[in-house]
Order: sequence, then C-alpha cells, then structure tokens
Amino acid sequence: MASRGSYDDVSRARDYIKRGAKRPNYLGIATFVGFRAADPFLQYGILTKGWGSSLIEKVGGGVLPEGPPLVTNTPFDVLGLSPYRSILFGMSVGSMLKQNLHILTIMQEEMTPAAGVMVAVGNAVSNSINSLFFICSQTSASVNGEHFPQTPLIVGSTLYAVGMFLEWFSEVQRAAWKRNPRNQDKLYQGGLFGLSRHINYFGYTMWRTGHALAAGGWVWGATTAALATYGFTQRGIPVLQHYLEEKYGDKYEHYEQAVPYKFVPFLW
Repeated sequence: MASRGSYDDVSRARDYIKRGAKRPNYLGIATFVGFRAADPFLQYGILTKGWGSSLIEKVGGGVLPEGPPLVTNTPFDVLGLSPYRSILFGMSVGSMLKQNLHILTIMQEEMTPAAGVMVAVGNAVSNSINSLFFICSQTSASVNGEHFPQTPLIVGSTLYAVGMFLEWFSEVQRAAWKRNPRNQDKLYQGGLFGLSRHINYFGYTMWRTGHALAAGGWVWGATTAALATYGFTQRGIPVLQHYLEEKYGDKYEHYEQAVPYKFVPFLW
C-alpha cells in the first residue's frame, strides 16, 4: 500500500462516521431517529396533502391528479393513497425503518448530533425530491395518469427491494459475526461481503435508484444512480478503505486479493 499519510491526518475529516469511537451518543442517536421518523410524514404531505404543489406551479409545472385510493379493507385505507402513491410512501417508510433499526441495533460507532441531523436531513431531501418529481406532471414517472402498474414502478420497486435486502442483510451478517468474542479485531470477509468489499454501499445505491426511478422516471433514476455511485467511489469507499488498511494491514490486502470487486459484485 502506498504511503499517503495516516487516516487521522488525511481521511478522518472527510468521514461522516467516527471510526474507532465505539461508544453510544444518546443525543446523536435520538436526533437521527427523530429526524428520520419524521420523514414519512413529510412524504405523505407531499404525496397527498398538496405540500409542494404551489412550488411546482410557481415554476410553471403542473400537478399530477391523484388516482383513486387503494382499498384494502384495512386501517391503511385511512391514508387515502392511490396504489402508486402507496408504494412510494412505503419506500420512504421502509428506508426510515431500516436506517433507524441499523443505528439502534447494529451500528457501534458514535453518531454525533451534527452527523445525525446531516444524514437524516440528507435522506429527507432525497425522498422529498422523489415525491415532488412524482407529483409534477412534467417529471412524473407515472406517464399514464396513475394507471397501475407501470414499467418504471415495476423496475424501480424491484431495484428497491433487492437493494434494501443487500444493504440490510449484509450488515446483519457482519454484525452477528462481530458479536462473537473470538472474532474481536478480525476482518470480516464472509457472507455478502464475499461478493463485494462494500456490498452494503452497492445495496444502498440500488434502492436509492429504485425509489428515484419509480418516482421520477428513467432519467432521474439514472441521475440518482450516477450521483450515489460517484459519492461512494470518490469519497465513501476511499475514506473507509484508508481506515481499514491502517487498522488491518496485510489482512486487508489479502481481502482485496480474495474479493477484487470493491463496489459492484463481479464487475467493479
């Protein structure tokens, strides 16, 4: 490994996570959980309460008429969401639950209040852009009213489901392995992390892309995929890799040789 300075000197300032600081910050956790829990209410307001409609109209856009509500004969019907909007709303709820469960049951590194706000607000902004793109007639993935289902929704939902599974299950596998005292200070190389060294980042990119595609169509989905890929490959992965190289040394070199794909399994 080429010499490039220590992680503390070079990469820590670019890292959103306090690597090595394995202690709870209850205010940071509460801040993140609270802000993330508020996001589905925001998305519901945009999708069915007209929040954001005036903004769309001010910039010359039209607002997509709501389709007939989904009828399930369950308490869910009180939301009054169409089938299409129900799935988009479910995506915001699913990502919130996944991330809050992660920080409450899996994540060991400290989450500061500032980081909690930044990450939670970033996710809310991404989801809100998706919702606004959907309710705007000119940008909506629903090109035929809200007839159900449509191709962007089918493809987007598939990407969302697969990506959410990859991110969630890979992290569950790693957390279970790390809880074993015999594995203390060892580098995890098994499970889904045997397919890609950052399979969880790839999973996140997939479900983010799926949500964007289902809401804003093919161009917005591809844009989201490109932005997420750029963020991980240019900042997230290099910063984390620097930390892992410094912590594990030759063990990480052997892992790179055994699993040559850093992001997309069998490709990159």
